[in-house]
Amino acid sequence: MALKEVVVPGVRDVRASLDEPEDGSETIVIACPPHPQFNGNRNDNRLVALSDYLGERGAACLRFDYGDWDEGYGEREDARNALRWARERYDSVGIFGFSFGGAIATLAGVDEDAAAIALLAPASRLAEDLDAVAALDEVDVPLKVLYGTRDDVAEWKPLVERARELGFETEEFSADHFFVGQEQKVAGRLGEFLVESL
Repeated sequence: MALKEVVVPGVRDVRASLDEPEDGSETIVIACPPHPQFNGNRNDNRLVALSDYLGERGAACLRFDYGDWDEGYGEREDARNALRWARERYDSVGIFGFSFGGAIATLAGVDEDAAAIALLAPASRLAEDLDAVAALDEVDVPLKVLYGTRDDVAEWKPLVERARELGFETEEFSADHFFVGQEQKVAGRLGEFLVESL
């Protein structure tokens, strides 16, 4: 795997790490970190584990840090810009998000026509007009949600329930919000979904 530093084009200062197989790749997944005000960043264990899984199977991954805190609005734009950057360089672009990043991935994935969406313990809503549950109605690509049954951090239930109603794939783990010790297993389940879907 080759690691490159990337500045995502846009008004905001968004830095990213591009993990790419040595031979290159035609597919990429944009990885959205958890809440930046709670130390969410591109080096989150769950994002790194997913990136490693994808790289071993020939897919690239762009893990990015959000720009300055902007109540979810600027963060959504950061993810949109990352998707636009990736679409110019890769044939197939998916998106993944954990926690706060799950809501961001859903909203940006719909706006920018991601080819697949994978969510881990996603937040359902960031603001009245940043509603990931409502955005699910606009998703027409493969989507999978993985959540922990003991998660009392993210408000994941409304999104999971709506995803089920719409026929999207959901999977539960006996885990809390952080999936401590299960990062590799979780990465495998969502990574497999993304590789097959892209």
